[in-house]
Amino acid sequence: MSKLPGNAGLSLLGDKSLDFYRDPVSFYRQKMDKHGGRVFQSRLLNRPTAFICSVEGMRELLSEKSNLFLKDPTDLMTNMYGDTIVTTNGEEACLLRLSLTSLFTGRCLESQRDFISRWGKSCVKSGASDCVEYSCLWLFVSLFFVLFSYSVCERCLKDLSLSGQPECVYSVFKRLGTELVLGLFLNVRAEEQPELFQEIMQLCTQHWHGLISAPVNVKVPLWSSGFSTALEARDKLMDIIKDKLENDKEGFVGSLGSLPLPDSSAASQHLLLFISALIPKAVASLLTSFTLVLGGNEQEETRRRAGEDPDYLHRVLLEVQRLWPPFIGGRRIADQDSTLAGFHVPKGNGVIYISHGVHRDPEVFEEPDNFQPERWRGRNAGQEHLLCSFGSGPRSCIGSKLADIFLKDVCMYLLKHYDWCLDPPSQDLEYKWLPVSRPADPPTVSFTRLDQTRSDESDTS
Repeated sequence: MSKLPGNAGLSLLGDKSLDFYRDPVSFYRQKMDKHGGRVFQSRLLNRPTAFICSVEGMRELLSEKSNLFLKDPTDLMTNMYGDTIVTTNGEEACLLRLSLTSLFTGRCLESQRDFISRWGKSCVKSGASDCVEYSCLWLFVSLFFVLFSYSVCERCLKDLSLSGQPECVYSVFKRLGTELVLGLFLNVRAEEQPELFQEIMQLCTQHWHGLISAPVNVKVPLWSSGFSTALEARDKLMDIIKDKLENDKEGFVGSLGSLPLPDSSAASQHLLLFISALIPKAVASLLTSFTLVLGGNEQEETRRRAGEDPDYLHRVLLEVQRLWPPFIGGRRIADQDSTLAGFHVPKGNGVIYISHGVHRDPEVFEEPDNFQPERWRGRNAGQEHLLCSFGSGPRSCIGSKLADIFLKDVCMYLLKHYDWCLDPPSQDLEYKWLPVSRPADPPTVSFTRLDQTRSDESDTS
């Protein structure tokens, strides 16, 4: 057992939080170069903290020793969302996971058969059901998600080429993700309740800003702190959510309200988490990266192959997730003295795994900075569990399979209907990594419908 390389510094004076949050990728790379390894220590949030940038360390932290490293009860997520599956520890977290997992198996969606039938004919005719491979367990939920996400795609993506102007793709995909979560989890659909949808979307944005604001609740005449505004938005969202839980007895809302949860506030707090801006931003992050890496004439063959081969599309999306994870990582607190990757971690110290670093560990991923979808059919076949964009191990995201279905459906819609390229061709695509990864300057992309492209080619010939 070795001492962690690096220096945790002195209290307050040695804190490196500002350096880390300003540019986490540059921070961890500089530290790795300095200390000659992918595990080191520094001071973060005024606590000695181990930084984990290796697959080995991540697997120990999130899987093999997950019971020794706990969520921080003082984390800002607790202030903004309350006690949820994301913030709790121990037996309570296990019981919440056991109850909530049932919501993602499809049974809770059976009451939405009317909605499915409304979209069923047009979706099946269009071939949307070809986008996903079904297993027996996921047959119903996959069918529902294909039909539901196809309706969202039609609304948000069908007119991408009509204006003749480039689109800010991150904004387009964030809107698409918002329609998905509000429709699926809250029974609020943009085309049926536009005013309520807009109100909730605005409140979710204000609430989200509380996660990236200093936790100072100050309100004076004509001015409120960002955190105070976020708390007000949270209270308004909770009023809407509680009304839904009391009056909606169908779909996800009805099923959540009937679960045996630990207290009366648990359902509303979890619904707040499920409809938050967190999910649309993660969806927008991954779809933006997918669009950028597959854009332009040089990627035409890659787009064609991904549109024809679901297995290849799956490998493309794994590689997108590996190189551009939507979240920088996650943080834990050591509940007792332990070790990670052979290094001693004292009780009470923090630990943060950096997904960007873990995903580029050269011990596991050859040529780690290169986009190589074929790696997932070769050396890394069957190693999807080594990615940690949505966590890993017993506390991984319970909705990751639904997210995977939705991402594939959206990507397949784009591949079947459009060619696209950066417009203008020269743009600064340097990523920022917090709070969600995306190019710091929102990229703009021009889309051309494939049927129009083929028509133009026919006229030319």
